[in-house]
Amino acid sequence: MHGEYKVPGGKLVVIDFEVRDDRITNPRVAGDFFLEPDEALNAINTALTGLPVDSPAAEITRAIQSALPEDAHLVGVSPAAIATVVRRAVTGAREWNDYDWQVVHPGPLPARVHVALDQVLTEEVAAGRRAPTLRFWEWTESAAILGSYQSVSNEVDLDAAQAEGIQVIRRVSGGGAMFMEAGNVVTYSLYVPTELVAGMSFAESYAYLDSWVLTALREIGVNATYQPLNDIASPAGKIGGAAQKRMGAGVLHHATLSYDIDADKMTRVLRIGREKVSDKGIRSAKKRVSPLRSQTGMPRDEIISSLTRSFMAENRAEFGEVTPAELQRARELADTKFASDEWTFRVP
Repeated sequence: MHGEYKVPGGKLVVIDFEVRDDRITNPRVAGDFFLEPDEALNAINTALTGLPVDSPAAEITRAIQSALPEDAHLVGVSPAAIATVVRRAVTGAREWNDYDWQVVHPGPLPARVHVALDQVLTEEVAAGRRAPTLRFWEWTESAAILGSYQSVSNEVDLDAAQAEGIQVIRRVSGGGAMFMEAGNVVTYSLYVPTELVAGMSFAESYAYLDSWVLTALREIGVNATYQPLNDIASPAGKIGGAAQKRMGAGVLHHATLSYDIDADKMTRVLRIGREKVSDKGIRSAKKRVSPLRSQTGMPRDEIISSLTRSFMAENRAEFGEVTPAELQRARELADTKFASDEWTFRVP
């Protein structure tokens, strides 16, 4: 069995091993990480030898930690990362470059059609009718897009939203509210088979699926980092956040990055409470967002073009389109499910 795992913010770790009598034999851990002393690598391989092949990640991690010498130093890798690569080998996980990707960037669409497209395209990838896809959003209207499990009354001042002309829409993924004005954010969605994140915890999959955008942001001068569970940040502050939804054999992973956000309007419309910001050691939600415009000086469309080039350079990708059938299905869902009070106010 063979597995690979690029540790978010770290190094590549690879494992090869055989399975005999449902146990790991002859494991060989390798990669471009740093490890001292040399004997630590043999200790890791010894710890893995004989483990049941169906061992959970926590058990594998404990076995490695117990076997490491007290003076061991691991840089770019960890016992948990090695456990992840073992699980990926066992589950037959795939890598980014195992796929032929599509990148789609359709013209402006209504906000509800965007959230409906997320459901439709994830279902298409899960069914094998669409290649794994990266999609950038464009729109001409403003919206507060709530996470699937957020309370409308707790998150949004409906009177203020109406006064500002901001729609309230609920998406299928969890996470927090996305405050979206035309031209003021960069939003993208990834639609991938679950096998790409096989063997990972949910937390690991968040960082893994956004690893490409950290590289892309650094290429335009933003020192981007990932802050668990789902924040993309820089030394100047938070840039954006990600959310996920699993749909059978498909995964929706999307993120919104602030470009030139109107923080005053955002705080009038969204009820960002003290508990939300207190754990981040700050006094105002305005300080939680650091737009890309101020950090790069680049127009929004140039940032999207740069992100696209970076993604395509790293992966086997070509430009594609949302098909007429996919768009028609999304419009139908936008007018029914996503426009209904039953869905929007399912958590009042």
